[in-house]
Amino acid sequence: MYNIKIVSTGLYIPPKVQTSAELAQLIGQSEDWIVSRTGVAERRIAEEPMDIIAAKAAKDAINGGEPPDCIINASTTPLQLIPDSSVFIQRALGYEGIPSWSVHSTCLSFIVALNSAAALIQGGTFRRILIISSETGTHWRNMKEPESASLFGDAAAAVVLEATPKEENAALIDWEMNTWPKGAELTEFRGGGTRHPPDHPSLTKPEDNLFSMQGSKVYRYALGNVKKTLTTLFERNKLKAGDIDWLVPHQASGHAVEAAELYGFMNEKVANIVSKYGNCIAASIPMTLGIYHKEGKIKRGDLCVLGGTGAGLSVAFTILRF
Repeated sequence: MYNIKIVSTGLYIPPKVQTSAELAQLIGQSEDWIVSRTGVAERRIAEEPMDIIAAKAAKDAINGGEPPDCIINASTTPLQLIPDSSVFIQRALGYEGIPSWSVHSTCLSFIVALNSAAALIQGGTFRRILIISSETGTHWRNMKEPESASLFGDAAAAVVLEATPKEENAALIDWEMNTWPKGAELTEFRGGGTRHPPDHPSLTKPEDNLFSMQGSKVYRYALGNVKKTLTTLFERNKLKAGDIDWLVPHQASGHAVEAAELYGFMNEKVANIVSKYGNCIAASIPMTLGIYHKEGKIKRGDLCVLGGTGAGLSVAFTILRF
């Protein structure tokens, strides 16, 4: 257990809306086709770069308070490969000299960053950590893959993390993460690395530099592995799904969020924003947490489970006393 507290949440939701009716014209499908397969009725399109929308979410979380002593960028879509995106985010915030780096675990980046930051605070390395997830994944959509192209939206979310005051009970109680590399080719961005460098002959078509996913295979492969991970976590902590006030899942798709009922969670206790915002990659978990917190649905003292799936295939969940 880490005695840490999310002292504040922050959001930046781009104002530009792209409805599924509008997207349907770009991918050669109908609006009903998109909604029935993905559960996404609309998504946001960022017209600013990821570092700028990250800074806006961070400023919302900091809300005029003191600067953090550490900045962790927990995002999948970098501004560029080098330098690290956290450098640009710090510059956009107007700070200098603050240690900053990125955690990249695809859609689970926020969960991994949260647990890493909790350990750093409990160990005394840092006192006040800012975690930001900022995604502009709509730039990477492959319109020749209609289902995956229909999923994604852009947004940024942030939290400020500190040690829990003695009189409070906020805590990161436990977490569990597992990775199954058999799923490595199910969710890919093939270009840009050393396997397929820019202008390399192995990059035979423009789609190699766009996102690719075999959605139905990912869903089927994930179901059993999510159950394994949750079962291990709950048994270790002598909990069951009915004990949880809120499940805050990665908003992978409408079907993925609805699958929470298969693991024993009541639908009314599952935070669900996928229809309005789509899959915002690593930003989806802190974004969902932030929206539900700001709307007064998630309250102090609530027992929450945050997590889901990421490319790899990885599965991770955290038990958090908010």
